[in-house]
Amino acid sequence: MGGSELHRKISKLVAGAGIAALTVAGAIGVAPANAQEIKYWTLTFSSSAAADAFKQVISQFEKDNPGVTVSIAQRGTDEHKEALRVAANSDQAPDIFFSWAGLGLGGEFVKSGLAADMSKYYKQYGWDDEFLPSSLTFSTQYPGGTFGIPYTMNGEALYYNKALFEKAGITTPPTTWKELDEDAAKLKAAGIAPITFGGTVNWHVMRLLDAILETECGVDKHDALMNMKLDWSTEPCATAAFTEFHKWTTDYILKPFMGIDNNQSFKLFTAGRAAMMLEGDWLVNQLKDAKAEDKMGVFPIPTGTGRLYGFAQYNYISSKSKNPDIAAKFLNYLESTPVQQANLGAFGLISPNKNVKYDYTDPLKQAWVKIFSDAKGTYVNGDQAFPLAVTTEYWRIMNNVATDALDPSKAAGELQKFIAAHPNS
Repeated sequence: MGGSELHRKISKLVAGAGIAALTVAGAIGVAPANAQEIKYWTLTFSSSAAADAFKQVISQFEKDNPGVTVSIAQRGTDEHKEALRVAANSDQAPDIFFSWAGLGLGGEFVKSGLAADMSKYYKQYGWDDEFLPSSLTFSTQYPGGTFGIPYTMNGEALYYNKALFEKAGITTPPTTWKELDEDAAKLKAAGIAPITFGGTVNWHVMRLLDAILETECGVDKHDALMNMKLDWSTEPCATAAFTEFHKWTTDYILKPFMGIDNNQSFKLFTAGRAAMMLEGDWLVNQLKDAKAEDKMGVFPIPTGTGRLYGFAQYNYISSKSKNPDIAAKFLNYLESTPVQQANLGAFGLISPNKNVKYDYTDPLKQAWVKIFSDAKGTYVNGDQAFPLAVTTEYWRIMNNVATDALDPSKAAGELQKFIAAHPNS
């Protein structure tokens, strides 16, 4: 597929779905005369490719801007969230921080006041004109300004161990949920755990429930449920989703999954302990680091809607930054066409910059380009769709169903009770 055709399809996908993705432009200006430090808080990089690329980006930016130092603090997902919550109520805050888009994640720090309005930088650097058409959807969800700029756009799909599929007699990846169910049963019958998740971090197992809701409810009802515009307790598809989810947690997930995290789950997957893992495009680089990429394939989650499961990641300027102008300049440089093109695939397989060209030769990366270009819109992770309080309840109910502490037939009703009792969450 030619680069221009891919750009057209991805642009159409992103525009139709409202998933954030953007590009930046503009040359780096004259360096400040005084010394300035930019503190950037982000997640621990998931691969050596991302770590090496970011190191080079910072080195070049500092070279082009004498007197400027960019320092990074990296943490695990939950530790990072907690550090930002503390920062919102203290003087110890970064200049730039990473978070996800959406009401329940990045939105938390907009509401707390930690995220600064970046409207003037959008105008200064022309970001409105450089980003994909719907790239600013999440940045303008809250009144009072424009918050954050997209850092990456990511898709999530099912990775599979080719040898384990072959051992179970599975010759081609499933294209419907019914086929996926049947393949999971085949794997189990062959003595192979069908899939692995890490339950201690909540959001990992949530991916399975999100995908099942998309399958059972379809596009319109799933979106309406996640937007809390439909009553969960009266929608049969919601109860059907919790019931199917319970079947998978009971019969198909490698156990014990509630006592491990996503990183341990990944190690079990690469060790051949489970046949599948529901992960994002970033896993390609992790599989390469683990020297396991040749063993694996990837296919879209067969929900029947054709939509891609995915999310946007943002970088935000802190309202407590002492150097917001240089922070914005760094973000502009990070997302510029030359930087994104030079580091293609390091931060994400599909760049948020609309001018980047794709020439992947790696089979997994080629498969991901096709998954993105074939998708008919997107649906986002539950913890991005919901406000934080509802996300927490969604996880509590999910975990209770997974551990047999709650009958799946009662789960949707429990969630609706919470939504009704917390209308301003």
